[in-house]
Amino acid sequence: MTLLTLERMTVRRETCPVVDGVSLAIAAGECVGLIGPNGAGKSTLLRGALGLLPIEGRSSLVDLAPNARARAAAWLPQAREVAWPVTVETLVALGRTPHRGARGPSSADRAAVEAALERMGLEAFRHRDATALSGGEQARVLIARALAQETPLLIADEPIAGLDPAAQIRTMEVFARLAREGHAVVTALHDLGLAARHCSRLLLMARGQLVADGPPHVVLTEANLARVFGLNARVEATADGLFVRQIGVIG
Repeated sequence: MTLLTLERMTVRRETCPVVDGVSLAIAAGECVGLIGPNGAGKSTLLRGALGLLPIEGRSSLVDLAPNARARAAAWLPQAREVAWPVTVETLVALGRTPHRGARGPSSADRAAVEAALERMGLEAFRHRDATALSGGEQARVLIARALAQETPLLIADEPIAGLDPAAQIRTMEVFARLAREGHAVVTALHDLGLAARHCSRLLLMARGQLVADGPPHVVLTEANLARVFGLNARVEATADGLFVRQIGVIG
């Protein structure tokens, strides 16, 4: 099942195309890493796909009514500051808003919140004030809120930025598990090693265009790393998956 289709999607800043004619399709069961250097257009592509920025071309999510879109895709933006002093459990429960009726939370809502807390290892935090947590802990809570939305598609913009190494790995394992369960995840990432080991597919962007699309071993070639990132790197297949050894910067 296809959960997101982009057809020649372009997003402009004034007259300049920040995303330039990108076409792609995301299917259920995929964990997709969106990679590329700063300024490549990754965040703009995700926001345009969700209808948060004006686009030319087509996004299948933009075609949906707002409430249907909220049931089809959960969105985790880069900005992750918690502004209100509510408990962790209350904040995670906000992910159920697209599903709730007028009578308040259902048993399904409560089960979804419990599952999201468990996935992110937050059960012991449920009664804590979310604003009193560290930045990394708050990031995990907001990931849990997106998980509680229980949408077929999760779109996340640099979700592991600011997390400690163990939390980064656990989060990527959660995303990969969601894909195995039949959801799809599209996540912008800067850590090429984690992208290689946990994503089933990578999208490589440069200067607003999609320049490579495929399994990690196809996209993360030494030539692509040199051309797009300016990196002198070695890519090695190991028993633990693809390993990217960054040696230095070219030039």
